[in-house]
Amino acid sequence: MSFSVRFLLICVLIAEVVSFTPAVPRFNVKSTQLNAIGALARKAKEAEVKKWIEEGGREEVKGLLGDMEGGESGGDEVAGVVKEAIHKRRRTLSIVAEYKRKFKADGYVNEIFEPNLMSPLFREFGASACAVMTDKRVGGCDYTDLKTITEEQEKARGDVPGPLPVICSDMIVMDEQIARAKFNGAQAVLLQLGLLNEDVVKGMMGKAARIGLETIIQANTEEEVKTAISLNAKIIKVNSIEDIEVKESWRTLMGDSVTAIADVLANDNKQLEEVEEAWKLRDAGYQAVWVSDCLYKSGNDPTEHAGAIIQAMKAKSSVKYASPRSKSGKGEGSREYLGDIMM
Repeated sequence: MSFSVRFLLICVLIAEVVSFTPAVPRFNVKSTQLNAIGALARKAKEAEVKKWIEEGGREEVKGLLGDMEGGESGGDEVAGVVKEAIHKRRRTLSIVAEYKRKFKADGYVNEIFEPNLMSPLFREFGASACAVMTDKRVGGCDYTDLKTITEEQEKARGDVPGPLPVICSDMIVMDEQIARAKFNGAQAVLLQLGLLNEDVVKGMMGKAARIGLETIIQANTEEEVKTAISLNAKIIKVNSIEDIEVKESWRTLMGDSVTAIADVLANDNKQLEEVEEAWKLRDAGYQAVWVSDCLYKSGNDPTEHAGAIIQAMKAKSSVKYASPRSKSGKGEGSREYLGDIMM
């Protein structure tokens, strides 16, 4: 039997095997509140906070915890500096730049991204607020980094640009974390509906308001967006959703009074697709984007460093007429109106 005939027979056999191999079904997995992974993450975080309490950490925030318990529980807090900083005129996008020490693709980022270096960079390149990922397992930071950044921002008071409001982006499951965020200078905390039930979130919103903290409610599903609205959330963050059309539909649910933030995920390439996504989200009515890993994926590249990406996202451009790369690096970035500059 010739080689060509044997090869043909082998191909036929392979085709037969493949044809009888059952296809693996594809399921639409829906995110639910307190799912198995979320419950495990919550327990791990509770254990971490309890360990901090056992080591005497609660003493430094005892007064704040007392203030949090006064009055009736509720989420009817007033808008503050964070909402004011990021909710601007229509089709003007604000950037919430998140500081972290861990980068998903490369592990820990190198020492050039120390908090005292990144904090002024966020401010000088046009971010409207700064978040600090204080969950050490996820972001590699702790509350010491939060304090470093809040103190650095405060040094800019009286300057132009002035200090950015700082958000504590921890996996908050206990009141002590809220008090700790305030103690270390944060102006707002992030509360996740995927980790906490509606009643707990409502109570925490009220407690945070009593010590002068704004709350940003994070939603992973349409149901959670509706829950956040029912809680009278002033700021809602849509998290970890890649589909732009889904984000657009969720924005329409919120109404004009809500400050809407969309999470922009980093793509596993060296392109600037995240900038295009930011422009699309702006056009869909989002007031701000929350950017994290994509700020660090190009390292300290002179034209695609974190500051250049922030400027490109703020640029009043459209995917129809401009390329993100043309707006980064040496580009002028956002051209603000005179009224914005004078405010």
